[in-house]
Amino acid sequence: MLEDIRKILLHESTILSRLDEMAHEIADAYRGKDVTVISVLNGSFIFVADLLRRVPLPLQVDCLSVSSYHGTKTTGTVTFRQTDLASFQDRHVLLIDDILDSGHTLHAIGERLSERGALSIRTCVLLRKQVTREREISADYVGFDIPNEFVVGYGLDYMEKYRNLPFVGVLTDDAIARGRVEA
Repeated sequence: MLEDIRKILLHESTILSRLDEMAHEIADAYRGKDVTVISVLNGSFIFVADLLRRVPLPLQVDCLSVSSYHGTKTTGTVTFRQTDLASFQDRHVLLIDDILDSGHTLHAIGERLSERGALSIRTCVLLRKQVTREREISADYVGFDIPNEFVVGYGLDYMEKYRNLPFVGVLTDDAIARGRVEA
């Protein structure tokens, strides 16, 4: 699997150090408030687990399964794999995703959450690609800004592989080509 990585963008120690900082920011912002954290599956599960263990607040946690990627490209269409969302009436919501790229996913989820009566909705992402977004959206908490490259590891995948890498890296062109053939 490591032979498929062209370069490592973020080492595990760098990621974990930044999560300490983000957890402090989140704890300060939400102290004394009723908060529900929504984790966007599958890409954010490692990030969410590592981040929330550092946040010293009572949190409700839920997961939402959506998809907008096929291979290395966003489709522009967000598919909700579950149709029933809980009410967030009188609660603050922190929406956590792995990466902010086109903006389609966070925008679509934000609209759904707004309809459920949340007092506020903030977003948190591990990675924010330095691209022009197709949807106007920003993240309130950002781990790292990265160049416009397709990345894997630390929860992010390519064709459902590489999520378990402890770092964020860029795949080789050969690995991407093999994935397209296997798909």
